[in-house]
Amino acid sequence: MDRRDFIKKAALAAAGTAVAGPMSAMFSTAAGESPAGGKVPRVLLINGSPRPDGNTFCCLKEIEMQLQKEGVEAEIVQIGTADVHMCINCGGCRQNGGQGCVFDDDVYGEVVKKMAIADALVVGTPVYYGQPNGGILALMQRLFFSAGHLVQNKPAAALAVCRRGGATATLQTMNMMFEMMNMPVVTSQYWNIAYGAGKGEVKRDTEGMQTMRTLATNMAWMLKKIHRDGEPTAPQRSERPLFMNFIR
Repeated sequence: MDRRDFIKKAALAAAGTAVAGPMSAMFSTAAGESPAGGKVPRVLLINGSPRPDGNTFCCLKEIEMQLQKEGVEAEIVQIGTADVHMCINCGGCRQNGGQGCVFDDDVYGEVVKKMAIADALVVGTPVYYGQPNGGILALMQRLFFSAGHLVQNKPAAALAVCRRGGATATLQTMNMMFEMMNMPVVTSQYWNIAYGAGKGEVKRDTEGMQTMRTLATNMAWMLKKIHRDGEPTAPQRSERPLFMNFIR
């Protein structure tokens, strides 16, 4: 598979037109459809930190509690220290009958199953050298490329935790993935950033914690609007994706 074919297939998957087969049957939630069936919306939160109870978890827990106060179900998944294979651009997920990524590590499998029944996504990560954690990047890239139909048109948000700097660049990296998948990016009262170094120190960032609660409130508001009339419908695209490679 050359570079141009790879770009085309990735974009088609993002448009929801390249996924079929057993995986689609197993996870029957189509792009833009709600698995809630008029019930309480559900949000999947992913902790991209290797520390299960560190500062990133504290932020996600704040969001989870606020979502529950707003009447929205929420669940936190930890990537922890388990091996997370990176995407190697093998194209196997496009050639194996819709079975998903050819690497079946436990974290990926768990997230795929939970994303199939979730209505929205929140991803938290510590800042490593001005970037998201390598594990969460590997996971998200594989999820979006091999099972993009599960995230299409679902609201999403990212949050970054840092000691001092690099958080805005980290947020930009995460949000760029959401935008490629037609996922409405949920905002807050400020950038979704909180500061802390030692374990639990982030709780002392009162503005950061308030930002997390506001993010959760806005997420709940958007989900309730989407589900107000029952099963939501995805925006209807009148054009097929166009591909332009500047090197001819």
